[in-house]
Amino acid sequence: MLDVKEVRKDFPFFENQTLAYLDNSATSQKPKCVMDAEWQFYKDSNANPFRGLYDLSVRATDAYEDSRELVREFIGAADTGEIVFTRNASESLNLVAYSFAPLVLEAGDEVLVTIEEHHSNMLPWRFAAERAGATVKYLDVDITGEITPDKVKEALTPKTKIFAVTQVSNIMGRTNDIKAFAKICHENGTYIVADGAQSVPHMPVDVQDLDVDFLAFSGHKMLSPMGIGVLYGKRDHFEKMPPFLSGGEMIEYVTRDGQSYAELPHKFEAGTVNAGGAVGLAAAIKYIQSIGMENIQERENALCAYAYAGMKEIPHITILGSDDPMDHHGILTFKVDGVHPHDVSAIFASNDIAVRAGHHCAQPLLQHIGIPNTTRASMMFYNTEEEIDRFLAVLKTIRGEMGYAD
Repeated sequence: MLDVKEVRKDFPFFENQTLAYLDNSATSQKPKCVMDAEWQFYKDSNANPFRGLYDLSVRATDAYEDSRELVREFIGAADTGEIVFTRNASESLNLVAYSFAPLVLEAGDEVLVTIEEHHSNMLPWRFAAERAGATVKYLDVDITGEITPDKVKEALTPKTKIFAVTQVSNIMGRTNDIKAFAKICHENGTYIVADGAQSVPHMPVDVQDLDVDFLAFSGHKMLSPMGIGVLYGKRDHFEKMPPFLSGGEMIEYVTRDGQSYAELPHKFEAGTVNAGGAVGLAAAIKYIQSIGMENIQERENALCAYAYAGMKEIPHITILGSDDPMDHHGILTFKVDGVHPHDVSAIFASNDIAVRAGHHCAQPLLQHIGIPNTTRASMMFYNTEEEIDRFLAVLKTIRGEMGYAD
């Protein structure tokens, strides 16, 4: 069992901090070891990776590639050629939509996207379909956010070339059965692209076991610096794909009339890379491994269950998604009857509690369930029961603050 008081000592943010930070699905706080690793890189290894034969550049190259190997191991990829560093999950998904989709999409084809996707795993496919003359179809969820394998199978057609799906919804918190979905897709001749932004920081993810074609995630949601993300892709796909961006480092040879590209994964990493961010991501992975993903899951599920039970006792509160708190994975999105989410968030903020209000970059899902805006509290293993108690105490007062008698 985690000693949360000791864990919080690893995070400079919590020193002399009164803010109850419950917006972890947007971005996580960073442990000192991550900050130190990035700072140490710039102190001792600040040179352009791959660009020099002198010791400093070699150290920078080694640090960057060692980080890639750690990411490969963390998500179970077959080799480092399947790990591309990007700025974030959004850029990773755009890379697939711009470089892979044209290879498989033709006029009249279909892209299947779940209605619960973050805009980052929806808009790129809309644009890709427009360019190809293909059609985007949407797979709806039920009121609990569940998508069954049978629903996926029913939605696929012989024309479905790509299925875009999140592993964990950033609103419902529901985990999708990506492994089952991948099997169904591949039997249909469909490629599956998974958004792992809300899953990789909170649960074991093995891309070979899942058998996804691509998986994207961001470092900043998993204790890492902002500006570093990852795209996993099967080597066979990456080898066929043209570069997403062009310029330095992604080429092998250039003449007046042509060019050849660098080997994987470098042909997708144009320009000077975010080596410090990659080193920070590696430090975050090591920190997560030192705590243990099972311990992280246990802690976050316990916090979520505690908050869920308290919220259910408060009148006029509706929690989106499943009635089982174990289906929420630390994400509790809710509405307060008669009070706009921005007012809800402002009242929390005035009480030194950070939550998220709005559409959470998933407007089609909220339109589908008939709720245009919501408030979201999202937990991470370093949160405390005392912070949840503060959250619940304020939640009880919100309707009264807005002039309601009950």
